[in-house]
This record gives sequence, structure tokens and C-alpha cells, in this order.
Amino acid sequence: MNTKHLAVDRTVELRVNGCRQRVRLRSRGVGLPPLLVVQGGPALPILHEVRKFERLLNLEELALVAYWEQRGCGSASAMDAKSVSMARQVEDLRTVLRWLHDDTQQRVVILGISIGATFALQAAERERQSTSAVIAISPDAQTAISDAHSFTFLEEQARCGTERLSRKVKKLGPPPYLDSSAFQRRMTLLADLGTIEHGRKFGSLLREAFVGMLRTYGVVGTARALRNTNLILRNVLPEIESLDLIANPPRLSVPVHYIFGEKDALTPASLTRALPKAIAAPGTVVRVPDAGHMVHFDHPDIVRSIAEMETQRLAASSR
Repeated sequence: MNTKHLAVDRTVELRVNGCRQRVRLRSRGVGLPPLLVVQGGPALPILHEVRKFERLLNLEELALVAYWEQRGCGSASAMDAKSVSMARQVEDLRTVLRWLHDDTQQRVVILGISIGATFALQAAERERQSTSAVIAISPDAQTAISDAHSFTFLEEQARCGTERLSRKVKKLGPPPYLDSSAFQRRMTLLADLGTIEHGRKFGSLLREAFVGMLRTYGVVGTARALRNTNLILRNVLPEIESLDLIANPPRLSVPVHYIFGEKDALTPASLTRALPKAIAAPGTVVRVPDAGHMVHFDHPDIVRSIAEMETQRLAASSR
């Protein structure tokens, strides 16, 4: 990762609602509009993916990019990981949004991924003075519908696939997936079938993440990060099962840009239509062919173009 041309590259420690959290701030210019990245998961760290974000999206040319390590993620303490809930993550995000807004004296573009996009939509509803726009990549909207759709997909793949795949799908069983082992087995199957990052299998994604975590957190920190993933999943999976943004939509007045991958087995087409309609914010909906759940890595050019449009709009309004 080439950092020598960065005007800003620093990590800030914040005390957020009784929990120590870190934000890495990076940009190639001074005074650029702020863009806050809210990682997916749940329970996934983000600091180890900074290199990947820069290599693929290079948002640092457009904005002061804030990579926020959420409560309990990465090398955080076990106590912090055990304190995670969906409501706390949203409240933490509101606090970080206000901090970034106050620090830069500019409203913030939020780039939210998966459940991070869900948190972003919920937080932006209540932080209108701090938020300029939301870019929502594969937001979780109705867990029960998504889980049922993904299991139907797995059953279809098993019927025309190998005996080994059939055994794995049968062992997984239908949703709900309320414990970390079942959740991770399901994600392994979906990744191997190309629905997380299109064209990449779970083993490749795992190796990439592991190397990144070792480089970022060290051996002890990586062990903590893996432990924390299980602790957080144990807490939040039962909560996420009842998530329904269609029945209880946040109301936003700022632009919202939804980006969905057509190969994403977790997001049925019905939800890509229903969620923007329910929230009824100004903005756009983009459905990307040959992209899975992680659209920002499958087609970074599309995500970057939307981020460029919103950061330019923010910069113009700040003059």
C-alpha cells in the first residue's frame, strides 16, 4: 500500500459510549469531504481491509476516509465484544458521526456495507445535521426473508451439484441461524458458490483476511479478533433474526444510493425493490450484474463513481 503520497494517515482513539474504539483517517489532500466506512458483518473488523479498500476503490483521492473499527471488533477486549448489540452499534455510529462532523466542520457521506448499511440508515435518520448522504451496499432489510431465500438457493445448488455439497446443505438445515457455527457454515457455502465476492471461494477470502489481520493486529490481536467475532455473533444473531426494515423503515431526507449485486443470494430481488420504496428517500437504486454481496469489491468502479458524485456535491455545498 502506497502511503507516501497521503496528506493524512492517522489513527484516532475515541471513547464511544463507554467503549474504546479506533478510527483510521486517510486522504490524499487536506480539507477533503469526510466519508465514513461502516463495515459489514456482523462482527467483522475493518482496519485489516484498509489496503484492499485503497487498492480497489482509492476513495482517499476523493475524501477524508474514516475507517471505523466498531465496538468489540478487531483486537478489542472480550468485555467490549460481549457488550455489542444492534442498538449499541447504532448509537455508537451516531456518536462517531457527530465526532467526524465536528472534527471536519462538514457533513459526512456514509458508506455502509451489509448490516453496516442497515446501521447507517438507522443512524442517519436521527443525525440529519451530521449526514450528507448514505451509500448502502447490500443492506440487511428482512432477515427472515433473506435467510429463507438463501436456503432455497442452497437447496437448488445442491440438487444439481455434488453429493458433498448436498450433504453440507442437509447438515446446515433451514433457518433460523441463531448460533455462530451455523451462521458461519452458511456463509462458507454461500462464499464457495460465489455469492459473497463473485468468483471467489471461502478459502481464498479467509486466507486474504487472515494475512491482513496478522499484518494489522499481530498474532495476539488476530487471535482476539477471531474470538471477538464469535462473542459478537452469539449476542447479536438472535436480534438480527427479527430485523425488518420494511415494516419499520427509517425515514431519511438525505440522498440514499442502494447498490445490490444480482448474484447475492442473501438479497432477493423483492427486497431490492421493497426497501427503497419503504424508506422513500431521494436517491438511486443500482443492481449490478456479476456481483455478489460485497459489490464494492466486485465492481469498485460503480461504488466509487457514486462516492465521487456525493463528495463533489458535499464539497460544492461547503464552499
